Amino acid sequence: MSSTSYSGTTLYAGFWRRVIAYFIDAIVVWVVLGVLIGIVSLVGGTLVDDSGAINPALFLLYPLVLIGIWLYFALMESSASQATLGKMALSIKVTDIEGRRIGFGRATGRWFGKFVSGAILYIGFMMAGWTAKKQALHDMMAGTLVIRSL
Repeated sequence: MSSTSYSGTTLYAGFWRRVIAYFIDAIVVWVVLGVLIGIVSLVGGTLVDDSGAINPALFLLYPLVLIGIWLYFALMESSASQATLGKMALSIKVTDIEGRRIGFGRATGRWFGKFVSGAILYIGFMMAGWTAKKQALHDMMAGTLVIRSL
């Protein structure tokens, strides 16, 4: 799986560059989640009580976590930078098929499309390693490209 592919003047970001960007984003997200869980445990008490019951405040955190991760990716990828922090670190960005900035709706569709990419044994993600424009399944579904920003 090549890390980059050329088409005219467009340099597509390949599988491994995207994987590294995702790991950077995962670290950012998990640090923020750790802080949130710490705050919940300070405010709402321990995460698990003496009987082994889970603190109900944690159940409120789960939907907030999902919403927070969605907003992180969708807002960052539809912003002027067109990239999450991980993508910025690897000099890649998300565009539409014509190379233009995507809107929040398309970025949202792309993020939710990742559930489909993962549901089929992550083959949807791996497609970025062998498709001509280095598109994962969720990129094809959303009509997006991940390109190197020079």
